[in-house]
Amino acid sequence: MIKINQELSFPLENVLFSFALAIEAAEVFNGHNALITGIGKVNAAYELAKNIQAQRPSLIVNLGSAGSNHFQKGDVICCTKFVQRDMDVRGLGYALYETPLSDLPVVLEYGLTIPELKMGICGTGDNFEMGHSEKIYNVVDMEAYALAMIAMKENIPFLCLKYISDGADDNAADDWLVQVHKAAEAFGKILNLNNNASI
Repeated sequence: MIKINQELSFPLENVLFSFALAIEAAEVFNGHNALITGIGKVNAAYELAKNIQAQRPSLIVNLGSAGSNHFQKGDVICCTKFVQRDMDVRGLGYALYETPLSDLPVVLEYGLTIPELKMGICGTGDNFEMGHSEKIYNVVDMEAYALAMIAMKENIPFLCLKYISDGADDNAADDWLVQVHKAAEAFGKILNLNNNASI
C-alpha cells in the first residue's frame, strides 16, 4: 500500500508513477507501474491520457526533477497548485497565465498532500527556465500542470512530488545533470517502496 496520510492509502498495484525521463525513475521503480512520458506538456498529456484509457489507475503520482530559487537543492516538494507558466494571452486582454475561454483558474489547485513534506506551487512550461524571478510559483518543471489537469478532469487522485535539482538559474543545466540521479532514491525513500510501500 501507498499510505498518503492516516486516513488515505492506495494498493500499490493500482498506483501509476509518472516520470518525464527514465533517469528520474532509475532502478528504484523497476517492477512498479512506471510511465515514462517524455519531456514537455504535450508528451505528458498524450502518454497519461493513453494510459488512463488502457488501465485506469486509482492514484497518479507524478515524480520528477524541478528547479527552484526558493527551495534548496535536494529538497522534495509536494505540489498541489500548478501554473501554466508559458501561457500568455495578455495581448487579447487575458491575465498572464490564464487559459482563454476555459473554466480553469490561473492557479490550478488539485492534489494530495504528504504532511511531512514542504508545499510548493509548480510552474509548468515548455522551456528549461534559467532565470526564474516570478513569485506566483516557486517550483519549475515541464510536465506537472498537464498531468494535474488531466487527473482533475478524470477525477483521479493525484500526488505530485518534485526533487529540486537546480536553482532555475544560470547554473541550472550543470546542476540538473548532477542532481537528477539522486531523485529516484529520494522518492523511493519517501514512498518507502522497499518496505511494503507505506509511508
